[in-house]
Amino acid sequence: MAETLEIVHALYCDFFERGVRYFYPEATLAIIGRTAEPDPSLISHSLTDGSLDLEWMGMRYHIEQRERSFTEDQLRLLGAIGNVLSARFRSIFFAASVPSTPSLFAGLQEDRFVSAFLDHLPYLGNNVPAKRDVIADAIQVLRESSLITYENRRIATGVILIGAAEDPYHEIPFLPPGALPYTSSLVTIKSFHRLCDGLHTVFLVHPDGLMVDLVDVESFSKAFCTAKLPAPSAARYRAHSLATLYGGHICLVLTPNGEIKVFAGGVQVFHFLEGRWHLSDITEKYHEFHQAAGDPLLAERLFTAALNLAENRRGGLFVLLDRAESARDLVAPADLLACPAPENSTKARVHYLLHRKRVEDLELNVLQSIARVDGGIVLDREGRLLAFGAILRHSGEPLAAQEGGRTTAAVHASRFGLALKISEDGMVSFYKSGAKVWEI
Repeated sequence: MAETLEIVHALYCDFFERGVRYFYPEATLAIIGRTAEPDPSLISHSLTDGSLDLEWMGMRYHIEQRERSFTEDQLRLLGAIGNVLSARFRSIFFAASVPSTPSLFAGLQEDRFVSAFLDHLPYLGNNVPAKRDVIADAIQVLRESSLITYENRRIATGVILIGAAEDPYHEIPFLPPGALPYTSSLVTIKSFHRLCDGLHTVFLVHPDGLMVDLVDVESFSKAFCTAKLPAPSAARYRAHSLATLYGGHICLVLTPNGEIKVFAGGVQVFHFLEGRWHLSDITEKYHEFHQAAGDPLLAERLFTAALNLAENRRGGLFVLLDRAESARDLVAPADLLACPAPENSTKARVHYLLHRKRVEDLELNVLQSIARVDGGIVLDREGRLLAFGAILRHSGEPLAAQEGGRTTAAVHASRFGLALKISEDGMVSFYKSGAKVWEI
């Protein structure tokens, strides 16, 4: 028996290490010792340098991120990993939990970690979930739907999981006769994928996991339309963010690009892209950009435009200079809006349309249209446009082989201020002082 326990402890240490490295690929995780007893509960100790010491299954770990402390959401996700693995461990060795054991191990492990992040209560203490995980079931529905096409088009769908918290504008709906559980068994029903598109319409799921209605996202979130979100949202999914601002509701969307987005608390908290989950941490990342930019309105406009471009899979680059004079070191004179238009430059002949314009003067759609022009948009700290569609000069220093021209330009330009890079694969990156600060 002792030998069996030792094997199980080692196995669960491996599960834990894999989970941490999956969600924190840029962090360093190292074993630093052992504890007296192998406790199936994750214990965390915050250190003054922003790193953490962890205790799990008789092992002591040290985890740190280069030049960054762990954010509130990152700490919460670490707790979710420990809670899920702890519940699974308990279910094996406690006879009272045997009936719930099969459902606890269903689905992919990382999906369970996401679910426990969103709703940790079932996994706390010595409780073992007595019923199926509604959030994990919903994720599985979207996963399987992403593999299906309809009339040669990828499926897009979505769902709002009704929360248990107080919502002044929505009541928990009654269960209609014959209500179906929102599980992967629905994927086999052809008409299921024709009922909603995830963008305008979504299914409504009762806290018990039963599908009870089909709703318009805009109408569902209309009562909250004047509320301020914790962080800007892409215009396409603003209603989805608002729908989760109160009541503990969770919204999951499968986009036409095959990406899974998860909204909770008024922001996007996770997205599944390129085969893996990413913790969005948008509130913290927007706060960092807002603090660096200084001007709240300017920061919000640039951040929102970047998210909108990313959703449309359009690349772009915003450069916010500390000193306007630095533009001459980054941009050719012919590309500067303030310079007289050379006779042989067709592009410069339309510079007058944007000369002396500020970001605050432009409609968001106009700013995004300008950003689609090949090259970068260069601004000063007052939000004045200095150049658009500009091919930025750089020092020519070597970067990783996989990095492209836009990344090279962003890294170099950030030495003169801030750079917000939008990739055509849907990612937004923030650079400062020649280094990447974060990526969404």
